[in-house]
Order: sequence, then structure tokens, then C-alpha cells
Amino acid sequence: MRRIRLTLALLLSVLACAANSRDDGPELRCLSCHTQSSDSAVHAIFNTLHGSIAGGGADACASCHGASSDHQMAPTGAAPDISYGPRWPSPVEARNAACLACHTGGDSALWAGSTHQREDMSCDSCHSAHQQKALGAAAEGVQQACLGCHAEVRATLHLPSRHPVAEGKTACTDCHNPHGGLGEADLHQVSLNENCFSCHQEKRGPFLWEHPPAAEDCSLCHRPHGSVHEHLLTVRGPAQCQQCHAAAFHPSSPYGAGGLPGGGANANLLGKNCLNCHSQVHGSNHPSGARLTR
Repeated sequence: MRRIRLTLALLLSVLACAANSRDDGPELRCLSCHTQSSDSAVHAIFNTLHGSIAGGGADACASCHGASSDHQMAPTGAAPDISYGPRWPSPVEARNAACLACHTGGDSALWAGSTHQREDMSCDSCHSAHQQKALGAAAEGVQQACLGCHAEVRATLHLPSRHPVAEGKTACTDCHNPHGGLGEADLHQVSLNENCFSCHQEKRGPFLWEHPPAAEDCSLCHRPHGSVHEHLLTVRGPAQCQQCHAAAFHPSSPYGAGGLPGGGANANLLGKNCLNCHSQVHGSNHPSGARLTR
């Protein structure tokens, strides 16, 4: 008897949906089954911009999910034309095409050929169209979305010297465009240096006396996500400078652990080393700054 009652209840539900489908538009047919009590996430979309598509009228649901006639006639037996759920997930290309039908400009314009597109990621891997707040509304939301996959970067963001991403003062999207970028690693700018200069404008130049490595690539000396050395340096000074300046203009002796406290402390290891004199390491506009000392 219990099985018969369940079967009758299912038939009545299907008949109700079918009856509504003869009289109402696509949105009303959807909401006759997806009631607020049974699936509140569906109704959350009406608090977002997506909920106002087509003026909030009958085409709102169909704009992303298609007409889904078969699904409306047999809700438990047929999938929507485009489904984002775990039960009937549509192919990635179909899901992304539904999003890109509207999101063609701005950051989304670079999606084709981007790193995430080549990795066959779908838009709903990071975004939920039914959520009340956009994914990028808060820096911490963007951070969690990115670091869920980029575990190596997650570790570096907790090193002693780092950008303040964990504090929410900067976000991954300040440097990277997850929908595609003009430069390597989907950076906003064509080159890494241009990306860095968007914040660190005092390092841009032009300088009367230029330090070639600084003008060529910031990552020759700095790790952008985090480092155990101050100022995001790749190597602790003075070893950082001595990778290139083995003996330039004055004797340059390699320093090791023997110069640390307990082994005959060396002033160049205890202080800022080369930067004690060559303080303008990125470049200088002083007439006497040929050695980047002022």
C-alpha cells in the first residue's frame, strides 16, 4: 500500500506540472514544482541580477536552462536542457555557452584560450548563479575560490613575507583575471612588471640610472606570492646580489653561515648588506647615482 501511495503522489505531481505547462510560461512551470519550501536555492536567484532577466518574466529560468520541455513533462525522468546540478550535469561546453551568451564583455571577453578554459573548467566551478551575492563581492570569497585548487599558492600566502591576501587587503583578482589575461598566468597586464607597477608605481621609472634586472623581470629577485626572506626576495641578502655581482667595482666576498652570530658576526649579514650603500636598487635619478647609492 505504501508503494501504491508513493506512486499515486508522484503521478499527481507530474500531472500538476503538466497541467501548469499548458497554461503558464516557462518560469511558472518551473516554480510549480520547485517551490520555496522544497528548493529554496532556486528562489534565491530572484534576489540577484539573474532573477531580473527578461524582466523577471516567463523566460527567466529558460534563459539559462533552456525550455526543458521533456523535463517539465517528466520532472524525475528527464533532465533540463542545460543542467548545472550533480544529478544531470550537462557537458561543460553547454553550461559555459549558456553563461557566455550574455557575459561577452569585460573580463569574460578573454575566456577563449585562457588557462581555466583550456583546463575544461565550467563557469559553475567557481560561480553560483542563484547566490544572492556575486562571487567577487568580497576579497575573502575570491580567495577561497582560487585557493581551493591552487594549494601551492595557499601555502606561500602564509610565509613571513607576503602580500596581505589572508587579511583581505588584496585579492587574487588584483593581479590575475580568472577568465583570461593578456599575460602569463592570466595576469591583467601583458608583462609581470606592468602588473607589479600597477601598485608599485614608484618602481616604474624611467630612471637616469637603471638596474637592468629590475627593469627586465621583477621575479628575478622577488617571489610574488610569498617568501621566507624580507621584501619577497627569492634569496636572502647579500646572496641575492651576489648571484650577479660576484666582484664588481670593489671586492665582493661570498658570505656564509660563518658570518652569523656565534661564528664571528659580519656587519653585512646582520644589516641590510649591499643595501646599506646601494639603497636605490630599482633605479636612481640622482646625478651621482650611477652605482644606485643615492
